[in-house]
Amino acid sequence: MKSPIVVIGIGELGGVFARGFLRLGHPVYPVTRATPLAAAAEVLPEPELVLVAVAEGDLPSLFEALPDTWRGRLGLLQNELLPDHWKGIPAPTVISVWTEKKPGTDPRVIIPSPIFGPRSDLLAAALATLDIPTQILTEPDELLFELVAKNLYILTSNIAGLRIGGNVGELWAQHRDFARRIGNDVISLQEALTGRRFDRDALFAALVKAFEGDPSHGCMGRSAPARLTRALAEGERRGLDLPALHELRATLT
Repeated sequence: MKSPIVVIGIGELGGVFARGFLRLGHPVYPVTRATPLAAAAEVLPEPELVLVAVAEGDLPSLFEALPDTWRGRLGLLQNELLPDHWKGIPAPTVISVWTEKKPGTDPRVIIPSPIFGPRSDLLAAALATLDIPTQILTEPDELLFELVAKNLYILTSNIAGLRIGGNVGELWAQHRDFARRIGNDVISLQEALTGRRFDRDALFAALVKAFEGDPSHGCMGRSAPARLTRALAEGERRGLDLPALHELRATLT
């Protein structure tokens, strides 16, 4: 019998990964909001992996409650992740998920999902059983670039969608200058959050690759207004200008 895997949060993506682990022969133990983490860790003190599949806003409180025996076994898959979010967590395995899963539908691949960390092979093998492609990274800087590229995609498409609606193919084909202005503000914010500078041409190339992977993907998700508000608040805390984001907010009020 293979080692057990714990999945914290059995939503759409958590369910996808759980199915992949089961196909590999690993017993999977779900942890829901009703399950005390300490009690679960007493029963399963040394799982092969603890995959955290909760929403990004739930991470801080979850990390506070995380049992010590699980801290070095984590896998993270949240959107808008950056290294500061897992500060104090030793060597998590992080995947930037580029597969969409909605209720009642099969997983829909946009582009291969990059993975970095000690259990990358396990995540890649699990997703391979479901025909979901991945890319294993070898350097922390590669992971940081991929996380920033995903944030650029999410924030640019969502925030631009507040004005233009539609899908990412239309955004890039018909409103490219506007998308680039929003995207440049997003990159400025990511640079401030990480304390790093990035090749903007390379990031926009990654953005276009993702747009082309699923051009019909809708721009404006339900989290779009909150993402604009949060980006502006983060920018103000760091003394950033972010002119395109401020101009957009002014047109929406």
